[in-house]
Amino acid sequence: MKKIFLILFAGVALISCKQEFVNPGAINSSDAFSTPRTLAGVAVGLQNVYSNGRTSPVYTSITAAGALTNEFKLMNAGNTDEANLFTGGAAVDNLNGIVGNMWAMNNKIIYDADNVLNGANALGDKNYASGLIAYASIYKALAIGNLCMFFEKVPSAPGTQSAPASFQTRIDGFKRAVTTLTTAKAALTANAPSASFFANVPSSVDLSFFTNTINALIARYSLFAGDYTNALTAANAVPMNYSGAVIAFDAVVTNPIFTTVTSSNNVYQILDSTLGLPAALVPDITDLRIPFYTSINAAVAPRYRIKGFYGATTSSIPIYMPDEMRLIKAECYVKQATPDLTNAVTEINAVRQQLPASDPFGIGGGLSAYSGTVDAVSLTDEIYRQRCIELCMSGMRLEDNRRLGRSATERKRTFFPYPYKERDNNPNTPTDPTN
Repeated sequence: MKKIFLILFAGVALISCKQEFVNPGAINSSDAFSTPRTLAGVAVGLQNVYSNGRTSPVYTSITAAGALTNEFKLMNAGNTDEANLFTGGAAVDNLNGIVGNMWAMNNKIIYDADNVLNGANALGDKNYASGLIAYASIYKALAIGNLCMFFEKVPSAPGTQSAPASFQTRIDGFKRAVTTLTTAKAALTANAPSASFFANVPSSVDLSFFTNTINALIARYSLFAGDYTNALTAANAVPMNYSGAVIAFDAVVTNPIFTTVTSSNNVYQILDSTLGLPAALVPDITDLRIPFYTSINAAVAPRYRIKGFYGATTSSIPIYMPDEMRLIKAECYVKQATPDLTNAVTEINAVRQQLPASDPFGIGGGLSAYSGTVDAVSLTDEIYRQRCIELCMSGMRLEDNRRLGRSATERKRTFFPYPYKERDNNPNTPTDPTN
């Protein structure tokens, strides 16, 4: 990934959604948001915050979802915050570090992205501005989406000391993420990003990255919000042969799951070849996705190890995968007002039967066609099974588990409590969920 300066203008240890952050060693925030080049630096910095280290949303979302839905097994109870996630229930309290980092870092990204968007909208060069809007909007939407997957309510916008953040339902949060992305899509249509913009961002970022990622995330968050028409339209706009929507890593900014978990074998590991699914939904023993996501170590416990997108220091992590779009379409067909079960089965089979060589990421089940009962309940179960296998370690499994009607016994907690650092500084903080 192309090296480019990173402007750190706000401290990473955020305390609440009052969000008045001071970093005396950083560039003045008014300067950071006033020129095209510095705005690009802040926009690129959003990816760093999103993906770098144990505090990042990449680490916290994957870890939390996997621990709460039995995707992982705990290796060391001395990692207290992670261990409490594996216990679940009341053990996950307002002081849990994973919960706190998830809240703080996603809110930081939203705050920083809003500043980039405001600065971009003030630029005279609309072609440069559209690139900034697209880049910042992708990470803002991802951050909003992450909060909505784990908390019942989320801040409706960043607050201030004098006006602390108010809260909205998680469904309204998903809708806000879609609105953010739809606005970015319109900006790209009106003014294509300029060569001067692309010269100041990683070389992997191009117009296809923006267009495809925005459509994919509109599909994802529209689905989560229950807007099946918009989700289906957006999913249909995403090409099935594109693999450029990834977060890249290097020797300096390393893959956080590999660095913290896979390489150490001292935090958690993949549970086993069942991926923690209940007996009725376990993967077929011949499913070719299992050896993609897991490896075997017969000599040293545990036998099953994390692989896939978390097998090396510089392994890239997809922002979305093409087959997520097929499964979104399948779910839309089942859940729309007039179900289309025939097309739902067609999309499910495209995922089940795909060979690894036909997928841009090398993921394929290589299975036979679906042979179960063709009704809404059975197909919903199959969609959940396929999402858990295809999107293993994506951080979306807790959201999927709730949305697709799985029993609460299959998860160790339904929503997170709000961190004390938020509650102590924001009187608008909602009551904690009981579980």
